[in-house]
Amino acid sequence: ATHELYTGMIGMHGTKASNLAVTACDLLIAVGARFSDRVISKLDRFAPKAKILQIDIDEAEVNKNIRVAHHIIGDVKDVLGKINTGIKAKNRSQWLSYVMALKSQPQPYSVQGELTPEYILDKISELTGGDAIIATEVGQHQIWTAQHYKFTKPRSLITSGGLGTMGFGLGAAIGAAIACPQKRVFNIAGDGSFRMNLNELATAVEYELPIIVVIMNNHALGMVRQWQNMFYDQRYSQTTLDRKTDFVKLAEAFGAVGYNLTAKADVENVLKEALSLNRTVVINCEIDRDHKVWPMVPPGAALEEVIVGESDLIRN
Repeated sequence: ATHELYTGMIGMHGTKASNLAVTACDLLIAVGARFSDRVISKLDRFAPKAKILQIDIDEAEVNKNIRVAHHIIGDVKDVLGKINTGIKAKNRSQWLSYVMALKSQPQPYSVQGELTPEYILDKISELTGGDAIIATEVGQHQIWTAQHYKFTKPRSLITSGGLGTMGFGLGAAIGAAIACPQKRVFNIAGDGSFRMNLNELATAVEYELPIIVVIMNNHALGMVRQWQNMFYDQRYSQTTLDRKTDFVKLAEAFGAVGYNLTAKADVENVLKEALSLNRTVVINCEIDRDHKVWPMVPPGAALEEVIVGESDLIRN
């Protein structure tokens, strides 16, 4: 994710640069991709100008969701190695300028001085150098993690993906910490998901695992609430939690260390202190209930119709 040509993920919560680049490109090479509905959005307007080359080890994945111009079945390492031998250098400065200009556009996710999940994840990425193992639960925090943590190594994002398994992250973090004791392990959670399996803090403490659980606490089931806010005229149903659980006291009751984060100015110091400890840590981050995941492609829309903030939503 630190490479200059990296533009981020595509799809429903993909970056504007990636979504518009896929829409405008003339060749799309899909490597080990299953073309899920969250990626392609509106089927008949996905990569409309492109020939698609799909590379996969499983023939069943080819032409399943998207019709491709060509496909190659085989191990990615072998296939890409052979493709590289036939590629000649070419000046693509005009195309790269177009894509990089999209990438450089500011994302209006942060309010001045406000504690935001994007800032927290940017800071975690900075302090760990992208070298930690990051597990996630399911919801807005999962997307924020994929967008803002700069992953630099394979197998360092442990998430249930399209399975949408709330409660997955803490157990996954425990497994990762046991398997890779030399790595720092985080579990990025929402308050709804964390409640699903929080009892496993007892396991983490018993085995003295230095896992850092970061709870993006908006006192809501945030992803569903975002849809209710944007597409259902703010008719909120079963998404406002408003429970009085004190996650810091809860962590301490399990024998872990607890922190309460309410101010942007405290993020770096709290994270540095948590990283300096060799103990299980829970950081409760109080964020705004209606802080949304941007960008977003509305359901039924094409990738180029990506919304990057509230102002786009109002115009639409």
